[in-house]
Amino acid sequence: MSPAAPPSSALAVGGLLFNAMVWGLSWWPMRELHAAGLHPLWATAFVFLLAVGLISLRQPGAWKEFGAHPRLWIIVAAAGTTNAAFNWGVTEGDVVRVVLLFYLMPLWAVLLARWLLHEPLTRAALLRSGLAMAGAAVVMWPPPGQSLGAGFQPIDLLGLLGGFSFALNNIMLRRETARSDGARGLAMFLGGCLVSLALVGVLGVPGLPPAAPGWMGLALALALCFLMSNLALQYGASRLPAGVTAVVMLTEVLWASGSAVATGAGTLSPALLLGGGLILAAALLAALQR
Repeated sequence: MSPAAPPSSALAVGGLLFNAMVWGLSWWPMRELHAAGLHPLWATAFVFLLAVGLISLRQPGAWKEFGAHPRLWIIVAAAGTTNAAFNWGVTEGDVVRVVLLFYLMPLWAVLLARWLLHEPLTRAALLRSGLAMAGAAVVMWPPPGQSLGAGFQPIDLLGLLGGFSFALNNIMLRRETARSDGARGLAMFLGGCLVSLALVGVLGVPGLPPAAPGWMGLALALALCFLMSNLALQYGASRLPAGVTAVVMLTEVLWASGSAVATGAGTLSPALLLGGGLILAAALLAALQR
């Protein structure tokens, strides 16, 4: 009989599970905000600006530490890209498809862990990477009789980009374990705000809708949820190996796909089931190896 997991490990896994639940269900309030006239990039910037304000009030010293460690700007870029891409993707695309492509993260985690953390690139890791890539190919394969590129949707790029940047974010959280939770959390929230605002300017996204208690209250509630979930993420990701983090976070697929299919915001075609199964198999192999 194996010994029980140390309390710190159990708390780390619990933090990741909570984060996965929040993000798995976040597509619904993002769509509600979009229906109120708030583009997902504006919504992301607004929500994370509120989170930056809250963490600044709670831990004002985080700004000084953040400014003293330039590598935290990598977390700013990675976390910001993750949030902007994911929120935009699940707001305007098929939730199940976007989330599955986002969770090619185990593939990116293997490559980034090799590059940044010098973890070995084993045959098992290559097998998992192959399964993940095969799953992505099945998900994006065109319907019968159509050209090869017909199965690819522009919104797919948001899922792929979000997953890659999320893997980079988790790797950097592990590299920066010497930094305080406040400084790392500030970097993540600041990234969600700055990257989204930069994209708003570059892409010429229409401005904010008139102020109204409805969408502003929902945005504040979502900011509080993201604040708690991202603090839980950085706690868990900084204490667990990258592969384990990637696997635990896959529970987001269950929350997202279940809620989306139940409400009609996503579909489960045979190709999506097969491709998603291959992607999830790659993640489960990582878990078995660990």
